[in-house]
Amino acid sequence: MNYDYLIVGAGFTGCVLAERLATELKKSVLLIDRAAHLGGLMYDFVNDDGILVHGCGLHVFHTNSAEVFEYLSQFTEWTLNPTKVGAFIEGKHVSFPLNRKAINDLFDLDLKTEEEVAEFVKNEQIPNPSPKNAEEMALSQVGPRIYEKLFKGYTLKWWNRDPKELDPRLTSKLVVRGDLSENYQADIYQGVPSPSYANLFEKLTANPLITVKLNQEFPQIPEGVTFDRMIYTGAPDQFFNYRHGRLPYRTMDFQYETFDQEYVLPTHQVVYPDQKVGYMRIFEFKHATQQKHPKTTVIKEFPRDSADQEISHFPIPTESAQAMYQKYQDEMKQLKNVHFIGRLPSYRYFTMGQTVARALTFFKNSLAQTNGYDKLVASDPLVRSKSHLPS
Repeated sequence: MNYDYLIVGAGFTGCVLAERLATELKKSVLLIDRAAHLGGLMYDFVNDDGILVHGCGLHVFHTNSAEVFEYLSQFTEWTLNPTKVGAFIEGKHVSFPLNRKAINDLFDLDLKTEEEVAEFVKNEQIPNPSPKNAEEMALSQVGPRIYEKLFKGYTLKWWNRDPKELDPRLTSKLVVRGDLSENYQADIYQGVPSPSYANLFEKLTANPLITVKLNQEFPQIPEGVTFDRMIYTGAPDQFFNYRHGRLPYRTMDFQYETFDQEYVLPTHQVVYPDQKVGYMRIFEFKHATQQKHPKTTVIKEFPRDSADQEISHFPIPTESAQAMYQKYQDEMKQLKNVHFIGRLPSYRYFTMGQTVARALTFFKNSLAQTNGYDKLVASDPLVRSKSHLPS
């Protein structure tokens, strides 16, 4: 059978583009993924205790874009609530990003206004007009004391590399709030699909013009299948058979625990910058899903470098990695009938909201125009989240 498009990867990018191509352009699509489920890193399931959990840490969708939110709302209801994150620092649980109460608690202060917090942070900063690495950038943003208490340990644990080796953009948007807000995100829309991410992805790919093949490794294609164009959302080094080397990523190991009580954490997640604590974060799913259940399940996150063919979570922001990626980017530009789009081909971290925005914009600006289709399906500039860390 011949398909108009082969899409490799059934995360948000692949599923959104498959839906748009099938619904708006009436194109036939073969959507493949090596996993046994749709949704990529966003897949969820009900565990043996009857609690809805996520397979790769807690994923809360957030965006400032009404168009992105309304587009997805065609396929799902929502459980909306602001994300709250805490940090366990020197025996104290404080709000994260740090707010006025957290600053007062950590430094034994009594700041009463946003202006006083801003003045405190300004006095802590080490001015630097051209930071050369993540540490220098952080010191210019929050100063050495806040950096040492929170961001240095957290960065070391996340990347297992000295912040002096990492790109300064990694710490370019560190946040200290002068108010008492405990909300992690500033985005307008925050929540999780209801009843589940699994249901959302099933509805995104329900069009009969979309054929889904799971447990399907690339580049192996089912016998007898041909296609006119390809959309590739996977890792570029794998596509080109690692001819320029393997791009480095950090990945995560996860440990689930279920407790015979309704809740165990005060917030959606708690981060642990202390190097003596083996895990980096703990998530509690019910804070996001609002599921009513006498038990609760949490998941602990243990970061490490990704091995061959493993799930790649976060590209490592070093100069050598970017130099290698540039070689693959040059290769990608040479292929006319293969579109590379998504988090992995870009070798950048994107939130789910950004990923959907980019997919819709790519469809409108590239695929739809290529097929002589000029209806405005969705227009959304890439809305950069104000958050300083992935979520």
